[in-house]
Amino acid sequence: MTSDATVPAVPRGRYRWIVCALLFTSTTICYIDRQIFGLLKPTLDAELGWSETDYGDIVATFSLLYALGYLLGGRLIDRIGVRKGLGLAVFGWSLAAAAHGLMSSVLGFKVARAALGITEGGNFPASIKAVREWFPPQERAFATGIFNAGSNIGAIVTPISLPFMVAAFGWRAAFLIAGSLGLIWLVLWLRFYERPERQKRLSDEELRYIQAGEDTTLQPPVRWLSLLNYRGTWAYIVGMLMTSPVWWFYLNWVPGFLHDRFDIDMMGSIAPLVVIYLVADVGSIAGGWISSRLIRGGMQPVPARLATMFVMALCPVPVAFIAGVSGLWPAVFMIALAAAGHQGMSANLYTLASDTVPSRGVSSVIGMGGFAAGIVGMFVAMAIGRILDATGGNYTLLFIGAAVAYPLAVLVMAAIVRRPAHSKMEA
Repeated sequence: MTSDATVPAVPRGRYRWIVCALLFTSTTICYIDRQIFGLLKPTLDAELGWSETDYGDIVATFSLLYALGYLLGGRLIDRIGVRKGLGLAVFGWSLAAAAHGLMSSVLGFKVARAALGITEGGNFPASIKAVREWFPPQERAFATGIFNAGSNIGAIVTPISLPFMVAAFGWRAAFLIAGSLGLIWLVLWLRFYERPERQKRLSDEELRYIQAGEDTTLQPPVRWLSLLNYRGTWAYIVGMLMTSPVWWFYLNWVPGFLHDRFDIDMMGSIAPLVVIYLVADVGSIAGGWISSRLIRGGMQPVPARLATMFVMALCPVPVAFIAGVSGLWPAVFMIALAAAGHQGMSANLYTLASDTVPSRGVSSVIGMGGFAAGIVGMFVAMAIGRILDATGGNYTLLFIGAAVAYPLAVLVMAAIVRRPAHSKMEA
């Protein structure tokens, strides 16, 4: 939590943005490792003979373990710190990503996706905590928007590079190559990341700017369950469980939707997917910039986050009408606008949590929200597979649900934080 101190002048130092670049890169790698599976869905369907239900159950396995990884990883990172916590997470998910290349059955892919899920669950709790440590309140949403844009860059790089890797080396080698990227990142992370007060490369001027208005005394550990007393915790949990499963639907099923609806192969999907995630990148950065701009203009952080999230929540609404679209590119732009709305909203949702709970509890709260989202996402993934099998691949109901989730989530969050978000819930 922060005070209402006057926003200080921006210092000449820029080391905090190097930290942001490291977080951006880890998030990019995280989504490369995650996205390959969805992009290979048509190939794996044909080679291994999966049904939509089989595929949905594999995705559900990832979601369940991702939920546990968020919850346990968030708590672990609050205890051991960002440097060790994120380093362990990236090391683990790099090995898990490579292991996909060794699998040949539904059960084998469930095991690999489970390992990937529980280790990737540490990325966002660690990254949000790093932003909380390295950025003042007026820059946090913008920094979060930038590093969160790595999820879209990963989703762009993967469809561009994957067809060529598969053509040259086969789909198994593609998983092995992707797994190696995290190990390279780990070397840079351990060399350049430390807490601000321990980082010798950081100027005194920039350190004062980062810590302006903050209580820099060492806080005692925060009891896990005590964090449920904060309104901001509940607002964040609700926002995550209502919107994250929609984002995972886009990641895991949009390539298949484009293939089934418009009969495009892996090469043909490159341009549509690049457009979707480039537009999503714009939404991520814009969402962070807008709320940061509102705060610099004098608005309090929580109202600024909510106002920006409401605007972003309107962007997915048109995707409800995608069933009536006959052309590829109108459908692509509808999905792209929805993805931009999600990412712009996420930049503020994550920052809402870091603004409203004690600093020693930030990763734990991020983990709680991710756990709730992952559990809901598991059941959603299982339901999606069964709906598609039952309807012969009709996505209409799924896109309607994806459209209404965001405005509803913002309304519920606003009701929860009708009083200061850091205030305790009444008994």
